[in-house]
Amino acid sequence: MRIANAVFFFISGFGYSAWASRIPTVKHNLHLSEAGLGTVLFALPIGLMLTMPLTNYLLSKYSGKGVLLFGALFFNVMLCFAGFAAAPWQIAIIMFGFGSSRNIFNISANAQAVGVQQLYTKSIMTTFHGIWSLAGFAGAGLGYIMVDHNIAVRWHLPAVGIAMIVLSLAFYRYALYAPPVKTTERKPIFALPDKYLLKFSFITFASMACENTMYDWSGVYFLKAVHSTRQMAVAAFVFYMVAMTLSRFAGDALVNRIGIKKILGCSGLLITAGLFIAVLFPYNIPAVLGFILVGFGVSCVVPLVFSLAGKSPTMSGARALASISTVGYLGFLLVPPLVGFVAQIVGIRVSFGIIASLGLVIVWMVSKIDDSGHSVVAPATVKY
Repeated sequence: MRIANAVFFFISGFGYSAWASRIPTVKHNLHLSEAGLGTVLFALPIGLMLTMPLTNYLLSKYSGKGVLLFGALFFNVMLCFAGFAAAPWQIAIIMFGFGSSRNIFNISANAQAVGVQQLYTKSIMTTFHGIWSLAGFAGAGLGYIMVDHNIAVRWHLPAVGIAMIVLSLAFYRYALYAPPVKTTERKPIFALPDKYLLKFSFITFASMACENTMYDWSGVYFLKAVHSTRQMAVAAFVFYMVAMTLSRFAGDALVNRIGIKKILGCSGLLITAGLFIAVLFPYNIPAVLGFILVGFGVSCVVPLVFSLAGKSPTMSGARALASISTVGYLGFLLVPPLVGFVAQIVGIRVSFGIIASLGLVIVWMVSKIDDSGHSVVAPATVKY
């Protein structure tokens, strides 16, 4: 079961990275401006956000194993369609479906991971996320090869999607069976954080905004600001993914040595420093170095914030994670498309400079957390 769940994390990371590695090519093929690409990409997180209530409904009506397979198949079918988009409106519709499927797939995979974790006495959760990043690196590497050999998107993405569908069907039987999550509690459609969790929510917002900006715009940045080749644009994304992957596998050891608060503070500084290096020195080597620092910075923020928020004295662990995830997805939803609109007006380097300030937001919010990982101002009462 542990291997099967790891495979589904691999499928998720590989498929999404395959798409991200070809965004510059899609932009070129469809003759999209920065603002046009931002508009198209806006459809993906909208689909992701709007599907959150649907995912909760599916998990309450069907087994987690069944929802996992549905999400994986839906996700990879949308990836196949992305290879055939011939107009901006077509890729926008596909991105909406891609975001919707990604939400169903990722939440069900993480729910499976929680169930598998309960079978072990030691933590294995970070390994699953490390595998996602490793798959992302592999997907980006394949994307580089496809671009370098001038393989069309209509061959690359459907081939990846079909291969991942076969892999999903092969390992579905070994996934953990999880019965529907039955509950009589009336809950809001979108959970919102209380005052205690607000700092954790801002950190998650800033980190997810930076991370998805790198997915959507790193390649375009190299083409427009660095004036590099398409091969180098994909290579820069690969370096970013390598840095993020290595950091996630090393994250637990670093936390045990210096603590969560210091890791989070350093992460914010690395994000800011990396983006400013890329903005101030728009040349291949310094820009790649900057992207590597950003990869180190964003790698462990969300998992570590989740681990802190799960110990909230004001909400149950599940509600706390749901609330900060909602705010985090707003960063995922709103910020990357805005990068395109700002870039259209004042240039993509200015856009990335603005995103760099989000690293300082993380540093500021981390300073409001005490050394034990709790909010400096804790409420006097506990709500459940």
